[in-house]
Amino acid sequence: MDTYADLVFLGGRVVTVDAEFSVASALAVTGGVISAVGGRDDVAPLVGPGTRVVDLRGATLLPGINDSHLHGCAFGMSTPPLSLDLGHPAVSSLADVAEAVREAVGRVPGGQWITGHGWDTGYLDECVFDPSRLPSRRDLDAVSPDHPVVLYSFSGHATWVNSKALELIGVDRDTAAPPGGAIVVDEAGEPTGLLHEGAQALVQNALPPLSRQERTGAIRSTLATLARLGVTSYTEPGLGPGGDGIMRGALGAETLDVYRRLLADGELTARLGVLLLPTGMAGTAEEFARTLTALGKPGDADPRRLAILGVKIFADGIVPNKTSWMHEPYVGGGCGSLCVGGETDAERTAEIDAMIRHAHAAGHQLGVHVTGDRACDTVADAFAAAMAEHPRPDARHYVIHGDFLTAHSMKVLAAHGFGVNMNPTIKWTVADMEEEFVGAERAAYAWPYRDAIDAGVRVASGSDAPVTSPDWRQGVATMMLRESKAAGRVSGPEQCIGLAEAIRTYTIDAAWQDFADDWKGSLEPGKVADLCVLDGDLLTADPHDIPEMPVVLTVVDGQVVHDTLRD
Repeated sequence: MDTYADLVFLGGRVVTVDAEFSVASALAVTGGVISAVGGRDDVAPLVGPGTRVVDLRGATLLPGINDSHLHGCAFGMSTPPLSLDLGHPAVSSLADVAEAVREAVGRVPGGQWITGHGWDTGYLDECVFDPSRLPSRRDLDAVSPDHPVVLYSFSGHATWVNSKALELIGVDRDTAAPPGGAIVVDEAGEPTGLLHEGAQALVQNALPPLSRQERTGAIRSTLATLARLGVTSYTEPGLGPGGDGIMRGALGAETLDVYRRLLADGELTARLGVLLLPTGMAGTAEEFARTLTALGKPGDADPRRLAILGVKIFADGIVPNKTSWMHEPYVGGGCGSLCVGGETDAERTAEIDAMIRHAHAAGHQLGVHVTGDRACDTVADAFAAAMAEHPRPDARHYVIHGDFLTAHSMKVLAAHGFGVNMNPTIKWTVADMEEEFVGAERAAYAWPYRDAIDAGVRVASGSDAPVTSPDWRQGVATMMLRESKAAGRVSGPEQCIGLAEAIRTYTIDAAWQDFADDWKGSLEPGKVADLCVLDGDLLTADPHDIPEMPVVLTVVDGQVVHDTLRD
């Protein structure tokens, strides 16, 4: 025949993720495209002298995984050797963190900044024993009196610094927090070393921005990790001027230039979608509109490999900081607020409405970071109002996180063809801890997958790395089990979903978010050959065992980027 296949897979569980979620046993790839799906007889005619034939031996062949919310450059910068690993289980106490910093002080020249990522009070013994005990500069000063230290929380919404860092950035008891931020102080009014939300910019602006070489190295590190995990597509949810003050500019506009260079050099081994980030937290509608207009609509050299998909806005914060905007008060009081400019709830709501209206009218897809139930309702209603004012077919706006998405929000999103991007691995990580902030009932409800899917909302899943590891296998298990990382307790069993539904959130529905479900996200003839092979039969596996099932082969556009079958 004229064209033989480059790759043929036989003897496995080919999970197509088509409309019927049908399962085949064989698949062929020709020229980067899936050329046949079915049984052995369907692919046998395509086997030629140059065809690599893979006997799956019962393994599972899936569409390549699409992590639809992952900060690629930031993830690379947050992992060793570029940063101290302060996540669980690397550290389990404030004393462990101090010891890690002490060791770093011995390795770096005097005065150099020491950075770390991943600390989480839900996994630090002193904080677990006494929830009022928070990280403090005093925990760090004894081990690092002369080196400034900046330690980012797992969530990215809090930063912990020592006294030397506070001195260098000029923060003292008289420093006013920027709008949308908080400088945590002790009973005497002195800064403790914790900076929340927009106040993190105070230290970010003092750090030297990432060099192009550092950005390139960080992204290469991330791409290697993703290949090993079977991730073939991901969304960078916010690159632009609004990210210049986040993690030394890891979310800044220059990172997009580095991605373009990696694409040109043939090193971008995963498909990338990007949301532009005109402003950060506490931005105003006027600033947002001006910056977005200046950014314009960048052209894409290869939109199937690197696509500018839309625009990101921050609406509120996160539950552990009590900065999510809630209908009912937190345990201990307060309801949080929107994190945009404005002195009152009404003024801030008007700012969010104006931002969403402007971006929608300009033709952009919108991804809005929103976690609290009141904020979710506000954003969903703003989406609907913008659509009513400027009708647009298939805008595919979506809520990012949607921790406490309400029935009202779901109804509005479903009615207009909008989506939600949820985070099962964050649910796994914080399920136990959230009870102390919102009580057991609300904590159990958080990330309501079952309700959202039943309401007809398109649901995609993402890791929010570096907030959590981009390990989709743990995400699938969590969606099915709703068990917590710390205690293994079931949190909101009524929100469990099935395996097929969970896989869809990482494949075809994530592709829908990318406006790409017609050419990727399922294993059907004519679609691109983005593939992930998982050792073992995923369809019959105990969900508890899924996180340990090895990824043995990853293919992007027909090219093998990870392969342990030949080891």
